Amino acid sequence: MSPLLSIEGVNKEFQVRGKTVVALDSVNLTVAEGEFVTVVGPSGCGKSTLLNLIVGLLQASSGRILFRNRPINGINPEIGYVTQKDNLLPWRTLVENVELALEIRGIEKGARRQRAMELIERVGLNGFEDHYPHELSGGMRQRANIIRTLIYDPGLILMDEPFGPLDAQTRIVLQDQLLTLWSTTNKTIIFITHDLVEAIALADRVVVMTSRPGKIKCVASVPVPRPRDVYQIHQHPEFLFAHERLWKELRPEVKLAGG
Repeated sequence: MSPLLSIEGVNKEFQVRGKTVVALDSVNLTVAEGEFVTVVGPSGCGKSTLLNLIVGLLQASSGRILFRNRPINGINPEIGYVTQKDNLLPWRTLVENVELALEIRGIEKGARRQRAMELIERVGLNGFEDHYPHELSGGMRQRANIIRTLIYDPGLILMDEPFGPLDAQTRIVLQDQLLTLWSTTNKTIIFITHDLVEAIALADRVVVMTSRPGKIKCVASVPVPRPRDVYQIHQHPEFLFAHERLWKELRPEVKLAGG
């Protein structure tokens, strides 16, 4: 069975002030349907660049990326992208923001509203349907950002540090809700994070990248069984084993990058 996503020998270079900067070097990775993959690495190693290549915002300098055996040569509407900033439209209510993608696709109002309300309830935002973004907390806005992507049923969801700006308590709550959503929708997710604990808690496999130019240093399966309790996972012996192993790979890269 072919992987959902295949990254084959991908390199990405940028021209900066007349000089060539290599962001990614010989990246190879396959992702299976329904898999949850997290990516960790030091700042500036090309994690976000990799997501931008997958979704089609950037073109690889060499190599290729295949989604369902088709080369990605531009923006792919079958791939959803959840960014660190929620980018909710300030003049639309929560429910209007969530249903936006279906509105753009011409879905009838009643059908799109029903679907939006179902997702809002699933992430515990019922009662806030008519609130505007400025009336919601950061965690609420990010939940809305996630279900706004889920509503149009993309085959692959890319997440670029979506919980990065949030406080520690809110992050854990959203990690738990994301795992519940993932387990009930069977979506394929590639999730970037700087937090190794978060990477292990969420993933089937963790990808560790080197300092720039970004290469894949190792890919490790997470042996912690599912379903997982993110509130207590750090006490699980398999979690401790995975964290120690992955930190040994990640630590020298972080030191090389200077942070």
